[in-house]
Amino acid sequence: MAAAAMSRMRSLAGVAPLVVAAAVLVVLCSGSTAAGPLEIGFYNKTCPAAEEIVRAETARIVRVSPDLAAAFLRLHYHDCFVQGCDASVLLDSTPNNTAEKDSKPNGSLRGFDFVARVKDKLEKACPGVVSCADILAIMARDAVMLARGPSWPVALGRRDSRTSSAGSCGDLPPLHGDIALMIQSFAAKGLDVKDLVVLSGAHTLGKAYCPAFADRLYATAGYSADPALDSRYADRLRMRCTSADDTSSTAATELDPGSCTTFDTSYYRHVARRRGLLRSDAFLLDHRFTRAYVLQAATGRYDGHFFHDFAVSMAKMGSIGVLTGDQGEIRKKCNVVN
Repeated sequence: MAAAAMSRMRSLAGVAPLVVAAAVLVVLCSGSTAAGPLEIGFYNKTCPAAEEIVRAETARIVRVSPDLAAAFLRLHYHDCFVQGCDASVLLDSTPNNTAEKDSKPNGSLRGFDFVARVKDKLEKACPGVVSCADILAIMARDAVMLARGPSWPVALGRRDSRTSSAGSCGDLPPLHGDIALMIQSFAAKGLDVKDLVVLSGAHTLGKAYCPAFADRLYATAGYSADPALDSRYADRLRMRCTSADDTSSTAATELDPGSCTTFDTSYYRHVARRRGLLRSDAFLLDHRFTRAYVLQAATGRYDGHFFHDFAVSMAKMGSIGVLTGDQGEIRKKCNVVN
């Protein structure tokens, strides 16, 4: 079965850029029919410069702090998996409600102030027109492109949620779950096994702190030191994290060592060598399709294929549970409802 999956993936390798763009457009159009009227060029009449404003400001930010590319991509991902791509992850908590951004799974999210900076630019150009949810989708795409990854057309027209609850963050894929739970979590959002392994490739960007992976290094209640982790790599990680509950270390560890600000396939090479940092990375080797995909991408000969797949999967993810039409609102400030 793994060989068959590998053969099928090879047949798609080397897709020409025009075909890639067309494939993404098909996904966007089909997704918009099911989820609402998302459109390419949604702001062409109401705010023609919207995407250029976002692109220029994102470029300024990433040029100064390249690691923020990962932060913007992660914000979009964490937003879409909890009550849909509605910018609920950006809302502040109130005295009577703990918002998503203050939940435990979102404790390490970054970039909120920079999203607000982009929103302010758009409000000056086109007051009350561009949603925060669309800003997250555009910034995620532009962040990947600025990190030397693919670009893709982003269908727009999302509106912003008026609600956000930390209690909803159980919908996020479990950081410590096995491959079956990961597949189930993605399926609940209309994403398949291929989307899982492809979107995991986003870990080519960014870093993680000890609490995200220290349980793989030491025996703890409910867990044992992970034998799936390369022993030499584990020894190096223990120098950074001195115990399973080490929260004192401020040193972040690269998810894709040596290439954490460049979008490429080197992440898959680390996973193939049993050096994926997170349990969710290691579990990709436990399923016949995801393993076959990892091993193919790890060869470094199918970067164009992966870029194509990533663009398609991001377009699918970006249409999860969107609010459109007269649903929700267009927030004036991304962190508070109007």
